Amino acid sequence: MNISIPANVNTIDCSSIVRAACPLWAFLRKLCMNLRQALGRAIRSVRRNRHLSQEAFDVVSSRTYMSTLERGLKSPTIDKLDEIASVMGVQSAALVCLAYALADANDPRGRLDQIAAEAQSLLEEWRGSPG
Repeated sequence: MNISIPANVNTIDCSSIVRAACPLWAFLRKLCMNLRQALGRAIRSVRRNRHLSQEAFDVVSSRTYMSTLERGLKSPTIDKLDEIASVMGVQSAALVCLAYALADANDPRGRLDQIAAEAQSLLEEWRGSPG
């Protein structure tokens, strides 16, 4: 395989190589897009239910950024998600859980129950671990 790199380019686009080497790439990409969109829907839903405008987040983010998050075009960092959740008066983990529930159209309540059980198990494991 010959890859030519123009002199004025500092990076290489490896997406075609990744797609060829990983047949699950398209499936994983679709899954990630669905989760990003689900997180956007979760943020928008909670914001609207709390009667907050996108401008209410101007202390932590711009209206344009909030719009891109809600449309699923971008994913926030965990720190940014925590700031956004704080403005809404919820835990950032609750937004992530809601996103996973929204992404699981077949059984959203079951997904939340599974997350709660796994979190409890992990907490018990952490409490029992040395160090």
